[in-house]
Amino acid sequence: MGIPISQENTPTSSNIEAETGPCRICGQTPSVCYGLGVVRYEVPVTDARFGKLFRCPNNPLEGDTDRLERLRRLSNLDSFADKGFDNFYIHEETLEGEQANSLRHAVITSRNFAEKPEGWLLLEGTYGTGKTHLAAAIGNQRLQHGDEVLFITVPDLLDHLRSAYAPSSDVAYDETFDRVRSVPLLILDDLGTENASGWAREKLFQLLNHRYTHRLPTVVTTNIELDSIDPRIRSRLLDAGMIRHARIIAPDYRTTIPNRHDQLSSLYLYKDMTFETFDTRARLSQEESANLERAWSVAQNYVQNPEGWLVFSGKYATGKTHLAAAIANYVQQQGNTVIFVTTPDLLDYLRVTFNPGTPVSFDQRFQMVRNVPFLVLDDLGTEHASPWAREKLFQILDYRYVARLATVITTSKEFDALDARIRTRLMDKRRCFVFALTAPDYPTRMNRR
Repeated sequence: MGIPISQENTPTSSNIEAETGPCRICGQTPSVCYGLGVVRYEVPVTDARFGKLFRCPNNPLEGDTDRLERLRRLSNLDSFADKGFDNFYIHEETLEGEQANSLRHAVITSRNFAEKPEGWLLLEGTYGTGKTHLAAAIGNQRLQHGDEVLFITVPDLLDHLRSAYAPSSDVAYDETFDRVRSVPLLILDDLGTENASGWAREKLFQLLNHRYTHRLPTVVTTNIELDSIDPRIRSRLLDAGMIRHARIIAPDYRTTIPNRHDQLSSLYLYKDMTFETFDTRARLSQEESANLERAWSVAQNYVQNPEGWLVFSGKYATGKTHLAAAIANYVQQQGNTVIFVTTPDLLDYLRVTFNPGTPVSFDQRFQMVRNVPFLVLDDLGTEHASPWAREKLFQILDYRYVARLATVITTSKEFDALDARIRTRLMDKRRCFVFALTAPDYPTRMNRR
């Protein structure tokens, strides 16, 4: 908690006999907290710490991996675990001055909010400008500080509230509504995209009005004009005394970043992920290191003769994407055509072709992905796909499977959670090699002493 340990304010645990063995939490002897994980400080009654419990200084929050994992599961941020401020890029070469300035302002404002989440933050801009990335980066940073966070799109929120009324619901409506209304940090993505009934609009207003009245930290993203939002909500979003506002005027980055493959491939973002920079040893046990070395060898062997499919499975941040990018970078350096894309982005690229004025048709983009000589599909299973999107994804993969086109796939999902039709192709050992990365995720490794 940032409290220095000194002779006059050493933590104590009154009425508890000292343990003779090492602390059951940190293993140190003697135990500061007597295995409780919390301490009380002997300070005068005038001190703000008097009578309060604090985390034991030998049990820092960043080392409490169980709590951090539990918070992440509750946050709905699993699909955005890789979104941070450090990998948010402002592609100034494709933007006009004011467009780049608006992005810089949004990043600075979001960083400041993440450091000190007070009041509300409104991120406004069109599709694909980075609003969701910044909102998720805020959520991920607060999770690392041990805060409880809930990230949810407004349409999904309203669906959850409606389903809570069903007799078969495991959670009562009041419990669901109260959790969203009172969570310490709420991130509402895509306000205004919902097709809300009168009931839904009223519930959304009640929720936001409660958080506004009680000044609970809230992040809101929207891609529509504020004039189109419920006037009661809009009036609160325009309260300059409580709302930090960042309006991004940059265009959709998916249709403005120049590259060889109609803005589809994001491999340029992973140019530093090579075989040489893949770490197989830092803070790992011998068994864990051996697993990553085998994964590295599998990737190296594949690029020598890239045929069929290669799938890397495992938890987030274990190195799957790094190896997939290393393969793609190597193949591209040999002069081959490569598309590297996450599954959610691929589906977005397909959907956006139906917008008026889009310079490329759906058929052009669909055929491009289906027939590219080398495809890397990152994060299969993280997409929230409609039946239409699931069908298009299957059609792409089924064609590549039948045509035996080189394809690298990464997934953090158990195979049973994937589309059954895709799963059967991934399990065909004649055409697909699956390697599971079992080493711990990178944050866990770095928190080891």
